[in-house]
Amino acid sequence: MIFQVTAATKQSWSKANWGVMARSVTALGVVVLACAGGARAQDLEPRAYVDTPVGMNFLIASYAYSEGGVSTDPSLPIEGAELQLNNFVLGYARALNVFGKSGKIDLIVPFSQLSGSASLAGQPVERDVTGFGDPLLRFSVNFYGAPALSMKEYQSYRQNVIVGASFQVTAPFSQYDTSKAVNIGTNRWSFKPGLGISKAIGKFKLELSTGVTFFTNNDDFFGGKTLEQDPIYSVQAHVSYDFGRGMWAGVDGTYYLGARTTINGISENNMQENSRVGVTFALPVNKHVSIKFYASTGLSTRTGSNFTTGGIAWQYRWGGGL
Repeated sequence: MIFQVTAATKQSWSKANWGVMARSVTALGVVVLACAGGARAQDLEPRAYVDTPVGMNFLIASYAYSEGGVSTDPSLPIEGAELQLNNFVLGYARALNVFGKSGKIDLIVPFSQLSGSASLAGQPVERDVTGFGDPLLRFSVNFYGAPALSMKEYQSYRQNVIVGASFQVTAPFSQYDTSKAVNIGTNRWSFKPGLGISKAIGKFKLELSTGVTFFTNNDDFFGGKTLEQDPIYSVQAHVSYDFGRGMWAGVDGTYYLGARTTINGISENNMQENSRVGVTFALPVNKHVSIKFYASTGLSTRTGSNFTTGGIAWQYRWGGGL
């Protein structure tokens, strides 16, 4: 449903409703896009916990380019990597009423082109492959500080402290070649519960979130081997600033630890302990369309996954009384 604006109300909308609404909802697409890239365990996700009018929908399309120690399964012990990843993403999100609390559901489908060379578990590998990546489904709910609101109610909402939780599932429904060590798909499930807190101070938003990613076994890894993996523990911090009318910019950081692998019962000495920093800039075009720019790079790396990435995203939103 599209909100119809008469000539008499256009000015009041642009100065009041549009400005208030845009400050929050333009963030949602960035969250969706962040978790859709090739390196999901190292994602930077600013404004992951925001209040959004119930019933609002988001369609997101993005492109990102990454190079270095990057793959669509970032948990793999890649070393000496010279890899390039072109990642295209199509996503959909919808804001929900979850027992009176604001929530959302995200569905992500990536399409990637990966090429280059690396050393994996001491073995040289080369790869040039194109195809769909593992789809991702995430459900989140803000259980404190962000009630489920209609668009009319949302116009008077002001954020203070928001506390929320999420649960993310990645499914092995993509291209996978057991004769290759590096693939677009992962041939296993992953599950990531997370918690986050967001505090608004004037035009600033301060955020802290944490999560842990669990993996099922890949029983057909690189010629029929069994790949097991310890969980990845991660924490993120973000500081963003609202310039007004939906435009904002943020500085992001993450630290993650774990993911030691075992292949055919033999434990590898490849536990990860890495950190990344990044920036995000959101620019609204009108009440339906916004554009985001984002970039990140490795700050410190113990094992693999040291890469640089940059991208652009287009988002269209509708429904919920907009």
